[in-house]
Amino acid sequence: MKKLAEEIKTGQLKQVYVLYGEEAYLRGQYRDKLKEALLGGGDPMNLHCFEGKDVRAGELIDLAETMPFLAERRVIVVENSGLFARGGEELAAYLGNLSETAHFVFVEPSVDKRSRLYKAATAKGRAIEFAAQDEAVLKRWILGFLKKEGKNITERDLNLFLDKTGSDMQNIRGELEKLLCYCMDRDVITAQDIEAVCTKQVSSQIFDMINAVAERRQKAAMDLYYDLLTLKEPPMRILYLITRQFNLLLQVKELKNKGYDANAIGGKVGLAGFIARKYMAQAARFKEADLRRALADCVETEEAVKTGRMNDVMSVELLIVKYSAASGERRDT
Repeated sequence: MKKLAEEIKTGQLKQVYVLYGEEAYLRGQYRDKLKEALLGGGDPMNLHCFEGKDVRAGELIDLAETMPFLAERRVIVVENSGLFARGGEELAAYLGNLSETAHFVFVEPSVDKRSRLYKAATAKGRAIEFAAQDEAVLKRWILGFLKKEGKNITERDLNLFLDKTGSDMQNIRGELEKLLCYCMDRDVITAQDIEAVCTKQVSSQIFDMINAVAERRQKAAMDLYYDLLTLKEPPMRILYLITRQFNLLLQVKELKNKGYDANAIGGKVGLAGFIARKYMAQAARFKEADLRRALADCVETEEAVKTGRMNDVMSVELLIVKYSAASGERRDT
């Protein structure tokens, strides 16, 4: 990111940029900065934006071959196309003979670095990954944001805020905006303010539910499940998130057993380092065999609902009951 920021600042811009990674907020920020820098105040007629998987390589190539209108560059932004996974061969071939006036900015949540398009794009420019940010970076960013607004927050309450929001910067930004509106006439943001206006992410609620399951706190686990149902979360969506949680815990446990630390584990499974540490602590409460069995039960539960053998609400409830039961009470279903 530092190199990209320097190129934008100095105007020493590449012809092709690939912005990828799970941090959508940063992808969007640098996409907009690149659009502005590449246009350089020129006519917006030279900016073309495409989004989605129906983008056609031929149309992009035709635009790239068209001379810009009273400007040095024609800027083509392609977002969420999936071309770096498959179907980008025609465009990859073209990038080898790219018109000098054409500049591409590709914005994707993920890329296949083995693809012809990725190799062709990086040969003509630069690829920048925007990974999930670690706790220290997020805290500096939040504190800087609040300082500009004349607000302060304690370390303890900042930790509470992050516990509710998770590491997604777009979500954090939205929750900060809510807090600023709520605390408009006060200088300090408190825990009471955070509890009053900040929404806990469903993924965090699932984490708490699995924590209750691991600690055999059956009532707490069931209360969290009913809370999610009250919030109109579909049972099958909850099941998907439970399955994802058990899968992440299994991966984290296996990597921890191989000697990886929290940051390395986070990088491999797509979690910020501070969140990976929480997963490591949660995974330690489960045996590896139990996690594998839980995953198998999740698959069986989904199949039972899809084939009409079980009601969706009841099926997820039985799964939670099974794994939150005290050891002596647990029964195979």
